[in-house]
Amino acid sequence: MSNEEKSRGTGPAKIVSFRPNAVWNAAEERTDNIIGQRLSMERKRHGLTLEALRELLQNHGVEIQIQGLSKWEKGLTVPNAYQFIALCRILGIEDCMVGMESVLLNDTGLRKLDEYKMDLIASGRYRPAPERYTETYIEMPVSTLAVSAGVGEFLDEGGFEMIRFPKSAVPVGADFGVRVNGDSMEPVYHDGQIVWVEKRDTLQPGEVGVFICNGEGYLKVYDQQEPSEESKDDYVDSYGILHQQIILVSYNKLYSPKLISPSDTFFVVGRVIPV
Repeated sequence: MSNEEKSRGTGPAKIVSFRPNAVWNAAEERTDNIIGQRLSMERKRHGLTLEALRELLQNHGVEIQIQGLSKWEKGLTVPNAYQFIALCRILGIEDCMVGMESVLLNDTGLRKLDEYKMDLIASGRYRPAPERYTETYIEMPVSTLAVSAGVGEFLDEGGFEMIRFPKSAVPVGADFGVRVNGDSMEPVYHDGQIVWVEKRDTLQPGEVGVFICNGEGYLKVYDQQEPSEESKDDYVDSYGILHQQIILVSYNKLYSPKLISPSDTFFVVGRVIPV
């Protein structure tokens, strides 16, 4: 009697039991070729030849010859985990354990199993509970003094407090936070908002940063411009090279750019990580 006759329950021979109520034994299941029987039955139930199944597996990234498929069905070899998943997808075996147990069912039984499964899904009463999301919190240093987005305000480098934030609220690369004071960076940054800063001592034109000029802190856009004719001599170094003048620009057009002169004590604190 063929494996197909056994799997469909059409012949007198007794099909091998899956032993659902006993201790599962891999060696015995392989000896009884439970997987091979199920694969053979499902392939034929879907009307697939070995060649058609081979082509479908190829579309799923599994390269195998017809002889290899035949060996799987006969139990001479077994598919690896990735090959088995591809087979289950192609043959509609959504639960591998249920799929193997249903080797005990004929076509009518398999249809009833599918119908019962769809009834359970349609009822909506047996959906898995959604995973509960647990937020992770981290402590980050935040300056105790605001950095000005309007009139310059002193930024005390050593004055930080540790504040707890959801990890998802702190961007990657942030070294510390600082509160905004003023409205000159509206509409992007608002008064009282905490912005996150990555420590840097240089910035590229167009980047938003935190700066200290003559002891006062600023939140502005970093930019450069050609010095005015009357001040060019102040920007020429000992090698005769003319340097650009640094300017700090506000988003709010009501505020004029702040010009940084060579006589100012100026340095970059860091880059504001974009929101």
